[in-house]
Amino acid sequence: MPKRLLFAIASSLAIPGCDTRIIEAPGATSPSVNIYSHECEDIHGKAAGLEQFQGKVVLIVNVASRCGYTPQYENLQKLHAQFADRGFSVVGFPCNDFGGQEPGDAKAITTCAVGYGAHFPLMEKVIIKAGPDQSPIYAALAEATGALPRWNFGKFLIDMHGQPVAFFGTRVEPLDEGLTSRIDALLPTDG
Repeated sequence: MPKRLLFAIASSLAIPGCDTRIIEAPGATSPSVNIYSHECEDIHGKAAGLEQFQGKVVLIVNVASRCGYTPQYENLQKLHAQFADRGFSVVGFPCNDFGGQEPGDAKAITTCAVGYGAHFPLMEKVIIKAGPDQSPIYAALAEATGALPRWNFGKFLIDMHGQPVAFFGTRVEPLDEGLTSRIDALLPTDG
């Protein structure tokens, strides 16, 4: 195998955006890990506790406006619309942790999202990486699943009771059968 090809393969494995992980939350998570009990603000700085999603299945996604994966906004909106009538919502948390790819303010972030046709709820910009400034929501997600995003557009699937059930890495597309079937299974059946 040519050295150039070996380097390309090794490099692609090292790029964090190549995250194809799917991690199941181990067994029954602690009742203390209820994502819907967390307070936060929406993208405009207004109080927006996650209890508004109580009883819904939610996909929490760390979004960014200047990322090669930013076009996922479009399919995240399609996913949101596909299951909204059954009690599902995508919820975006802008994050500038990875490559400085979300430097904008609320107006810039919403302009980007709307440019892709996305109208699902956007919350405040957060810090995801572990440390003293880490978002309490992402600390709880990490506790429940043992995973944190390695790049933008990592996805946590949350059941109707606020329990994280799985993490899907950046490269798992929003309309991937493995993700959509999990959402479908968690939701009440049609009619």
